[in-house]
Amino acid sequence: MTAAAMVAEFDDVAGWTADAVRQLGDRYAIPAACRGSASPTALAWLAEACELSAGTRLLDVGAGVGGPSAWAAERFGVSPILLEPMPAACRAASTLFGLPVVLADGRRIPIRTASVDVAWCLGVLCTVEDKSTLLSEIHRVLVPGGSLGLLVVIAQGKQLRKLPDGNHFPGQHELDALLAEAGFDVLEQIERPADVPRSWSLRAAEVAAMVEARHSSHTAYALAARQGRRLADLFDGGQLSMQLIHGRKA
Repeated sequence: MTAAAMVAEFDDVAGWTADAVRQLGDRYAIPAACRGSASPTALAWLAEACELSAGTRLLDVGAGVGGPSAWAAERFGVSPILLEPMPAACRAASTLFGLPVVLADGRRIPIRTASVDVAWCLGVLCTVEDKSTLLSEIHRVLVPGGSLGLLVVIAQGKQLRKLPDGNHFPGQHELDALLAEAGFDVLEQIERPADVPRSWSLRAAEVAAMVEARHSSHTAYALAARQGRRLADLFDGGQLSMQLIHGRKA
C-alpha cells in the first residue's frame, strides 16, 4: 500500500502545482514540474550522457508532473512517453505539457519490449522497495544498447533515522549489484551538480509559495512538508547523497 505521505507528496501537491502554474504562466511550468531533484545542470548532464537528439524515444519512468521530459522535448526534440502511477500527477503533466502520459507502475510497464531508445528514472528508485523488478522492466523495454539515466538518492550509512515515509534508500554497493543483475553496465556516475540558475530557482519558489498559501491548512500539505523536512535533514547530516548515473543495456 502506498504511504499516505507519498500520495500527498506526489499526487496532491502535483495537482496543486499545476493549478499554480496555470495562474502564474507557462514559463513557470518546467521549473515547478522539476521540483525536488531535477535541475537544468543535472538534466543537461543526463541528456548529453544519454546522447539525446531529435526523435529519440525517451521513456520517463515515474515522470511526476513531467518537467524533465518537457525540458528534453523543448531542447532536444525527443519524443517522450511519461509513465506515472499517481492520477493527479498524470493529469497535471498532460495539462501543462500535452505530452503522452501512461497511468501505470514502473514495475509493470505496458510498453513493448525493445521499443524505447533511452529511459530516465529520476528520483524514483528510492521510493520503490522492489527495485530489482523496476530495473528489469526498464531493461526489457530498452533497445539493445539503449541508455539509462538515473537520478538516485544513495544512503551513506546503515543507520538512517527519521526516514521519509515510503522511502528505501539503497547504498552504493546495493545499487551497483542491482544494476548489474538487471543487465546494465554503468558508464558514468557523478554527484548531482549543485548549481541552479537563479531565474529557475525563483520561478520554482514562486509556485511553491502559491501552493503553500492556498493549501497549508490541508492535511496532505502537512504530510508532504514533513517528507521534505526529513529528507533535507538527512542531506544536511551527510547521510544521503544525490547521484547521476548513466548506464547502458548490456
